[in-house]
Amino acid sequence: MRYSAQRELIHSIIMDTISHPTADWIYDRAREKMPKISLGTVYRNLKQLEDEGMIRSLLEENMTRYDGNIQPHHHLRCNICGDLIDVDIPDTNLRKGIQKDYQFEVDEIEMVFFGTCSKH
Repeated sequence: MRYSAQRELIHSIIMDTISHPTADWIYDRAREKMPKISLGTVYRNLKQLEDEGMIRSLLEENMTRYDGNIQPHHHLRCNICGDLIDVDIPDTNLRKGIQKDYQFEVDEIEMVFFGTCSKH
């Protein structure tokens, strides 16, 4: 992938937060540094970053959020404020159980736990 200042900025915005931002949030932050950047440019670069494995997208209800943590992990989602929190839970036993009970080879597990965060 050829170097792009816009893509570099978008990637750094995502990597500098743990909030799992939306494209609009990223766009607002990018405009602070590059006032002429367009929302279309943000979306195009988010797609390229995801295709290259540099970020992950998380589809949540009717919006997509972006995650700079590309290591396997799960999320806690607050039902009140909507925060997503990264959480590492070993899934070795779950994989083995699925394979044994359903004869299904699991490639990847992504779980979201819904509840209330400590702010509420």
